[in-house]
Amino acid sequence: MLLAAIALGAAACGSGDGSSALTRHRAQHVASRPAPTSASTTTTTTLPVPTTTTTTTPPSTTLVPGSGQHGPITEPPLPAPGPGFVADQVTAVGDSVMIDYEGALQADIPGVHVTAAVSRQWTQGEALLAQLKSEGALGAVVIVGLGTNGPITSGEFSSMMGILSGASRVVFVNVHVDRTWQDPNNAVIAQGVAGSPRTVLANWNALATQNPGWLDATQTHLPIDGPGAQALAALVADAA
Repeated sequence: MLLAAIALGAAACGSGDGSSALTRHRAQHVASRPAPTSASTTTTTTLPVPTTTTTTTPPSTTLVPGSGQHGPITEPPLPAPGPGFVADQVTAVGDSVMIDYEGALQADIPGVHVTAAVSRQWTQGEALLAQLKSEGALGAVVIVGLGTNGPITSGEFSSMMGILSGASRVVFVNVHVDRTWQDPNNAVIAQGVAGSPRTVLANWNALATQNPGWLDATQTHLPIDGPGAQALAALVADAA
């Protein structure tokens, strides 16, 4: 995961008007004393009030790229993966849209294992992930970019999470596709992520809607290594 802001500051406090007020008070107190009865002379010395200046330097801070957050940020360590997952490895499984940003994703996440295929359905992705897990070849961080090629159900999402149980983190990339199942699929993914621990949503649909010029005429695919592919890869890498 991917993931640093700088803040410097100092706080100083001085005596302000308090010093002069205290001096006037002491002078009035001395003036109110009765005159001495002897010929001796009494001398009163008013000592200056010391001024203390304290400088406090705040701890250094880190800005997590793409987070939009400023100030002290501590990225918690990922949970240890369960059986069948390979620690310190990232696996990405997707459909043909993932092919468009595969190269950019590999640049953003060195060593990521990408398996993307044209027309891949959600259930086919499930089968592949289950196979990788059974072989002990599934990364502890999993990126799922499926749902472009047909409707998915909440039951299918639950089935996917059954396979991915034990992963340190699962990033689900929602879909932007000119088909009737776009919004229902994204609702299933959003609800599934909200109810599943260790999962994160990469909201590609929102970003693509704001930047239609990134996509080709189908409004689904992106020019390989174009600005849209770079932006989508960065979005996913930031979530992972």
